[in-house]
Amino acid sequence: MDKKREKRMFKLGLLGKNISYSFSRSYFKKKFENENITDITYENFDIQNILSFPSIIKNTKGLKGMNVTIPYKEEVMPYLDKINKKAKAIGAVNTIKITKKGKLIGYNTDCYGFKKTLKPFLKPEHKKALILGTGGASKAIAYTLKELKIEYRYVSRNSVKGLNFTYNMLTEEMINDYQIIINCTPLGTFPDIDVCPDIPYKGISENHVLFDLIYNPEETKFLKLGKQQKATTINGLKMLEFQAEKSWSIWKLY
Repeated sequence: MDKKREKRMFKLGLLGKNISYSFSRSYFKKKFENENITDITYENFDIQNILSFPSIIKNTKGLKGMNVTIPYKEEVMPYLDKINKKAKAIGAVNTIKITKKGKLIGYNTDCYGFKKTLKPFLKPEHKKALILGTGGASKAIAYTLKELKIEYRYVSRNSVKGLNFTYNMLTEEMINDYQIIINCTPLGTFPDIDVCPDIPYKGISENHVLFDLIYNPEETKFLKLGKQQKATTINGLKMLEFQAEKSWSIWKLY
């Protein structure tokens, strides 16, 4: 290692709420060990309110970037100096780069991770999708589906005219008609592994792809019920790995 690299210590981190389970911290810790990177650390910035964000930026020496998770993907946006075109179009940020001049630039790598993970499973019949949930992650999913020319509708608890279905509107026939179903809700995340989105699972067939953004547990109840109907099931792990590497390429620390 050259002397220039030896002297500096950089920090990266994850901004979120109740994130002790964090995938990102363990992923980057392992990456740094495997690649013999000793001058960068990755830590959790676990805050109860977005109002604490400016003090993290101000008081964390050597901070060069962050990933952003629930519930701050949208809330963090007004604090940024610049937002990348794609992130602006999506309406959510999950990666922040801090420039040498201290400017905060927002990006979205969820769309990249989702697209890279889903594409190998797509078949010609996969023309319509249901997005369960309407939070920050679901916006990146919708953006990606649009790029892939897949028609989509949101499913949420409350009705928004023309935009979505509510859960109680769904029938087995409707489920059968939408052959990609993506869970963007936190339902089924550890430790609440016995819950799942309330949809008519009997309408699912072997032609369906069920994608859960959750990675812990590895197989959620949503995916288990899909598998029972012979659907193809995908959890969120690969997507997270892809988006973590995309974040790393955005930070460009080396």
